[in-house]
Amino acid sequence: MKDNIHPLIQRPLTDSADVSVPALRVLSEITTSLSTDSNVEQLLGRFLSTMIRLAGAQGGAVRVITDDRTHLRLIASVGLPPDLVEHEHIVSVDCGVCGKAAREVSVSSWNNVAFCKRQANDPYFSDTCSTVVAVPLMHKNQVMGVYNLFLEEGHVVPEDVRLLFRSISEHLGIALENARLTRENMRISLMNERQMLANQIHDSLAQTLAYAKMRLTVLSDAMRHEDYPKANRYVSDVEEAVDLAYADLRDLITQYRDRINPRGLVPAIQEMAKSFRRKASADVDFLNLVQDVTLSPDEEIQVFHIIQESLYNIAKHARARHVVITLDLENGQYIVNVADDGVGVQKKDESSAMGKSFGLTIMRERAARLNGKLTVESRPAGGTVVRLVFPQRTAPYQQSEPSA
Repeated sequence: MKDNIHPLIQRPLTDSADVSVPALRVLSEITTSLSTDSNVEQLLGRFLSTMIRLAGAQGGAVRVITDDRTHLRLIASVGLPPDLVEHEHIVSVDCGVCGKAAREVSVSSWNNVAFCKRQANDPYFSDTCSTVVAVPLMHKNQVMGVYNLFLEEGHVVPEDVRLLFRSISEHLGIALENARLTRENMRISLMNERQMLANQIHDSLAQTLAYAKMRLTVLSDAMRHEDYPKANRYVSDVEEAVDLAYADLRDLITQYRDRINPRGLVPAIQEMAKSFRRKASADVDFLNLVQDVTLSPDEEIQVFHIIQESLYNIAKHARARHVVITLDLENGQYIVNVADDGVGVQKKDESSAMGKSFGLTIMRERAARLNGKLTVESRPAGGTVVRLVFPQRTAPYQQSEPSA
């Protein structure tokens, strides 16, 4: 049975020779987990037991800094009384040993736990724990979280284990910062999508309903004056507006139900073209002239919705029989064209009616997020071309050949 014991607890960690192989295993496991585990807080909790074994502690806890950096939130604990865990679920960043640990930039120990005993009103800090070791999780000299390890009296963490804790601190600190940035980007993306949805509702559904409301006002006035010819005309206007509003609402629901194919932009456009072909009874060709499309997920979403909006408007207004979608890359610029052979756009209408009927405001906002430009032009042979041009992202850094 001894051969199956984890190498970190098979023998005491008292010298560098003993700790080197287990240390490498721990760092390797952490590195592997960081590349495969999407939930950083679960990862921190999972490694808490490892940290306790390395330190020879009786228990431990791991906390993360709240977004406003005013509190420490407990995300996992081992060996602590349930009442203490409930009491210490969230503490001020200035609270006692934990707060001091969150302000340190190195692995530290404190033997005075009297404040903790008074604050928590729990005998754990005198009967079981006499020393607290703090391992701050750092990123650019800023604490992102902290491991607290609770030791019995007389137990000291070896220096080589402290060095290992420092490496663990850096790895997990970076993971916490990356998780924070991911949450922040998701919030920004969600806010932008909601703003675009609000704009699109305003440009279609809200304006149609406002028109219907105005027609109802004059309809009421016509009825009051018994002007039935006008009343009948206004009733027809209201019915037409309600039909249009219903169609706009169905388009919005369909658009925001659609999700980009997880395999990427090219398969998503292929699926979109196939779906449009069935719904609009028009021929749709997709020509991908780019061998390797290297877009970020956010860039793919913006391009996807611009093409989607273009197709919706073709189906709604253009009466086209043939549509061609092209994706190209020239001189570091992606070029997306959606061309149709429909009724086209008159020059005088491009800045007014087109702003509403083709949803240009929303599409141009998406193009701006790509640092690009969107134009709508009439084709000489008839029909319309929606063109999106935006820059290719900088190529990933490639390490040069090592010097001799």
